[in-house]
Amino acid sequence: MRQMREQIRQTQRKRTFHGVALGILMLETRFERFVGDIGNARTWPFPVQYRIVSGATPDRIIGPQAAAFLDPFKRAADELIAGGVDGITTTCGFLALHQPALAAHCCVPVATSSLLQVPLVARVLPQGRRPAIFTFSAESLTHAHLAAVGVDPATPIFGMPASSHFQRAIRTGDASVPFDVLRREVLEVAGSVVDGDASIGALVLECTNLSPYAADLRRATGLPIFDIVSLIHWFHRSLSPEVFVQV
Repeated sequence: MRQMREQIRQTQRKRTFHGVALGILMLETRFERFVGDIGNARTWPFPVQYRIVSGATPDRIIGPQAAAFLDPFKRAADELIAGGVDGITTTCGFLALHQPALAAHCCVPVATSSLLQVPLVARVLPQGRRPAIFTFSAESLTHAHLAAVGVDPATPIFGMPASSHFQRAIRTGDASVPFDVLRREVLEVAGSVVDGDASIGALVLECTNLSPYAADLRRATGLPIFDIVSLIHWFHRSLSPEVFVQV
């Protein structure tokens, strides 16, 4: 523990860039990242530093090849830390699978996925209500992903259909799909699930690309919405606490 604290102090003393607390490991993508998406820098009221992990496309990270990309993510995290960031996050909720390994590897805190919030959300909801996970692909989100971040395997999970413009645009890198088309799809899927399950008390958005629609989901469902944006604001606040002026 003492050695780890010394490593962190040395990282803070030897920075290539300054004033950037958060480093974001980014998948290699070509689709449109709207404001509200983690990969759009205008989403954040504070500076962030991106690092693209070459070859880490959505299909590879969501599919059975995901395990092969742990080392590239470790190297990219090391580069961001060496540059000066104080915490690491990622642009894909499916990287929850690597939360234990990346946290163990890095000398700064790591928050890979919005799914880290699910156990907390489950504890703050009224009796008889539970969170549901809204994911990019329900078929691809396994018990291993949930176990890696301490999520109850009985948590309801639903996702965007494979036939949706939403999935197709992300998988193929199609940047031409209008925002309103994607929003309509997202709201229709969430609305049908929430209307059919009165036990759902909140939504946790696994997919970071769902965050631009969080406010619309809140209005449409009336439920609290937790996503990568809510996680990163909490995470960043720990790395860069607000200074209060005493009067």
